Amino acid sequence: MSTTTARLTHQSEIHFGPYPIATQIFLLTPFSFALVNLKPLLPGHVLVCPLKPHKRLTSLSPEELLDLWKTVQKVQTMLARHYFPSPGLPEQGSFNIAVQDGAEAGQTVPHVHVHVIPRIRGVTQKGDGVGDELYERMAAEEGNVGGALWDREMAKRPVGQGRFDRIEDKERMARGLGDMEAEAGLYKQILEEMEREE
Repeated sequence: MSTTTARLTHQSEIHFGPYPIATQIFLLTPFSFALVNLKPLLPGHVLVCPLKPHKRLTSLSPEELLDLWKTVQKVQTMLARHYFPSPGLPEQGSFNIAVQDGAEAGQTVPHVHVHVIPRIRGVTQKGDGVGDELYERMAAEEGNVGGALWDREMAKRPVGQGRFDRIEDKERMARGLGDMEAEAGLYKQILEEMEREE
């Protein structure tokens, strides 16, 4: 059993903010986890979070902070392998890496999370119709990671308070659990292949 698989057997108690998300996790480290996104802005848009539900980036210990960013790098390498041309190096595409740190910045789940969004050459790169509006989409309803979770479990969702107006996108719906579990399973396989090659 690989170390990734071994770690993932202990994920049943992990939460993203108040939400249990065990089956959406594809990577677990001593201090962090990575999960697929309920409402991805682009293909491959995932989140990396500290295991402890810190609300702000400044609350992480040095060990947690180092592990969080090392995990972001590992996730980038994995996503590059899947989405970028052979041999799948991160330099064969680009990434948006973002943290909305606090409600006024648009954070809707009170748990630090790093958005990792691959930008695929000729498909989702800047200038291919996706450009800088990605940042507006992150601050708008499309980027409201917690909104659909709140809709499922609570009566009133928090409203992002970033500088951009909230924009409802009626056609962009939250994905089903089966779709998210399938994506997480794919990413786990790629990570296990990477471990075997190390």
